Amino acid sequence: MRVVFFGSPEAALPTLRQLLEAGHSVELVVTQPDKPAGRGRKLTPCPVKRFAAERALPVVQPVRVRRDECFLERLAAARPDVNVVVAYGQIMPGPVIDLPRYRSLNVHFSLLPRYRGAAPVSWALLRGETRTGVTIFELNERMDEGDVLTIEATDIGPRETARQLESRLAEIGAGLMVRTLAEIDTARHVPQNHAEATLAPKLRKEDGLIDWSSDAGAIDRKVRAFDSWPIAFTFLGGVRLQVRLGLPSDADTGGRQPGTVIAVGKSGLDVAGGGGTVYRIERLRPEGKAEMDAYAFALGGHIRPGDFFGPA
Repeated sequence: MRVVFFGSPEAALPTLRQLLEAGHSVELVVTQPDKPAGRGRKLTPCPVKRFAAERALPVVQPVRVRRDECFLERLAAARPDVNVVVAYGQIMPGPVIDLPRYRSLNVHFSLLPRYRGAAPVSWALLRGETRTGVTIFELNERMDEGDVLTIEATDIGPRETARQLESRLAEIGAGLMVRTLAEIDTARHVPQNHAEATLAPKLRKEDGLIDWSSDAGAIDRKVRAFDSWPIAFTFLGGVRLQVRLGLPSDADTGGRQPGTVIAVGKSGLDVAGGGGTVYRIERLRPEGKAEMDAYAFALGGHIRPGDFFGPA
């Protein structure tokens, strides 16, 4: 089958790779434009573009796919049987969606209609879900509202982070897309029940701020849900600290105010949360420095029992 592939981040690579391994002809790869990265703010290609270059696949990077007439001509010239979309990063217009014979299929990392939007993996973890999955659906011009073709569920591990879960879902989604294309002529198109829809909007940097009045379970979910972006963080004496790893502790708060450091030990920093709970910070990253064990940071005299974490 002739495929035009739309995708940008690491999570899109398993599908592109498996399409090629299954013998599909990827006629064109569409990714986001190169973006500045690192201290030098050097323009850097996304993972999909780098992979495509290694495989000598043609790549285009329209700034606005909706308004780029040259891109539409290039797409038409590719004569795709189907567009395959995985975390592309732009909303696609009708002329792009409808051009191929089998239109445009999307790999979405949730069990639609739950968690429609840009960050389904993080929101599922944040909300304490124990089960999620991957949905292959047909795109329309509304956000993740098209008919479902295939769906596969999986349990969420009790300590799984967003990075780990997304990586696993990406592999599941790749296999599911290949199987869906193999049965495309007989696949049922099942409309979503919009009354059951929930949203997973794009995350903002400020969403990572830890509210220590939350219980330790909620704090733990935020740290795991935001381990890729926007990263959970707190402040100590005006210094921003990213919390990279931790877990709820069975220690006693001793009636301390939420945000108070209760104990410092080799296993980490015990911090009072809401409702008499305790969260143990195991690894953190001080602003402008490398990630380290929380205990190693404390040994430098930076944190002692009685210190207080809170907003800047």
